[in-house]
Amino acid sequence: MSAEDLEKYETDMELNLYREYRDVVGIFKWVVETDRRFYLCNQVDVRARTEAGDVFFEVTMNDAWVWDMYRPARFARTVKVLTFKDVNVEELAPAEIEPPK
Repeated sequence: MSAEDLEKYETDMELNLYREYRDVVGIFKWVVETDRRFYLCNQVDVRARTEAGDVFFEVTMNDAWVWDMYRPARFARTVKVLTFKDVNVEELAPAEIEPPK
């Protein structure tokens, strides 16, 4: 496989992922962004934890969709993320849920 073939494959995968996002975004209430992933979910809980003087975040999501083109199944019943970095959580208003055409 050439570098050009690989680039075309990844471009196609990204386009398919965006199309899937566009199709599913309307069924979710929350957007969660961590340093590694972007999630859509219907329930989210973020807790700051301290252990040995370090602060980290424990993020639990239910009924989630994961933005990751390499995952064969992007829907997950429960997702738990532990991170030392920032976590952004936004509630989607119905007007914001409509993706661009």
